[in-house]
Amino acid sequence: MNYLTKKHLSRRKLLRGAGVSLALPLLESMLPAATARAAELATPASRLACIYIPHGIVHANWEPKTVGSNFEFTPTLKSLEPFRNRITVVSGLDLPTAYDGPPSAGEHHNRSSRCWLTCVPPGKGPSPTSMDQLAADHIGQDTQLPSLELSLEGRTSISYRTPRNPLPMQVNPRVVFERLFGDGSTPQQREVRRTQTATILDAVREEINSVQRTLPSGDRIRFEQYLTDVREVERRLTLESDTSSLELDLPERPAGVPDSFAEHAKIMFDLMALAWQAELTRVSTMMVANELSNRAFPETGVNDGFHNCSHHMDIAENMRRLSLLNAYHVSNTLAYFVERLQATPDGDGTLLDHSLVLYGSGMGNSQDHNHKAVPAVLAGGASGRVVGGQHVQVEAGTPISNLLVTMLDKVGVPVDAFGDSNGTVAI
Repeated sequence: MNYLTKKHLSRRKLLRGAGVSLALPLLESMLPAATARAAELATPASRLACIYIPHGIVHANWEPKTVGSNFEFTPTLKSLEPFRNRITVVSGLDLPTAYDGPPSAGEHHNRSSRCWLTCVPPGKGPSPTSMDQLAADHIGQDTQLPSLELSLEGRTSISYRTPRNPLPMQVNPRVVFERLFGDGSTPQQREVRRTQTATILDAVREEINSVQRTLPSGDRIRFEQYLTDVREVERRLTLESDTSSLELDLPERPAGVPDSFAEHAKIMFDLMALAWQAELTRVSTMMVANELSNRAFPETGVNDGFHNCSHHMDIAENMRRLSLLNAYHVSNTLAYFVERLQATPDGDGTLLDHSLVLYGSGMGNSQDHNHKAVPAVLAGGASGRVVGGQHVQVEAGTPISNLLVTMLDKVGVPVDAFGDSNGTVAI
């Protein structure tokens, strides 16, 4: 290709038609010819995600035995091993602000999620926002959505604009899809979309064809893969919500929410990846389950509810069952998402290269409801600013806010401190 004469396709171009809009992924044709700006665009802005799982962990099956780059993946984290070079396990972090308040078990659970990204006791300052929203203020203001808040259960939130203003987390993938790709957002407009036979891509087909005719071969392949991903998500949403052919007295439920945890998780993480790929947003949060959730996951061979399993009484068999749930959640959320990011081209690398994803909890040992040695795993390269492939053991008493400050710096958010932070973490 002649880089001095090629046409420049706008990074902000939207394909529009019949009440919907479709953003484009980053393509080579969007890079200005032979300019410094081309190099800047070739390495896109980093994306940030924080994924929360309640009820702590069994440390013996989570925490690697050795530090540094040659650590062995534990049974709980085994599904992450294929992505070793982009995984950082951080052990020994505490969430001390979650101790501030009534000592009841329920309150310890509530503060685990409430303080995880704020690192400030509920109702107290000085942090005005959760860490993800601070990032959204700095790296999300030139995207369609400054941030995207998702959940697999709903009801509670980990994302706060102010200490008393939690942002609602969307549990329905159909609503998320229409928010990302549809102009109309009223219930009436959504109902019209559901009754139309045309897909999102059909609605903008004329513009798709027009753009494809101008693209070089490499961009055409990348663009077609992106369209295939959009089409597949929409197909799955249609299948999940179409019960018209079933002769059953089905209870009323939100259209688009799969009954299967694994399928629900996959489609939500697919939507998050699509939103990142098209730069509709750069900042996302995901709540895998609520604190005190007693959902059962019989596919693991464990029939007891999640919260019940977390109170293992230090009995080996009970701890084994909780470990099975821990491993199942890692495999079907973080590992699945990381695999998707690694398979998605982005500028001069992949979405995984240009992302930083935190997976963790505000509780360490769930049997004791404590907030010491809370689990934390990072995935992604943050556009070359995170080494990866290591197990980092911090000094005793290090607050998780030190990791959050470090993460903000790695994705380009200039902060000196956050919550109760007193330093940084070497990642």
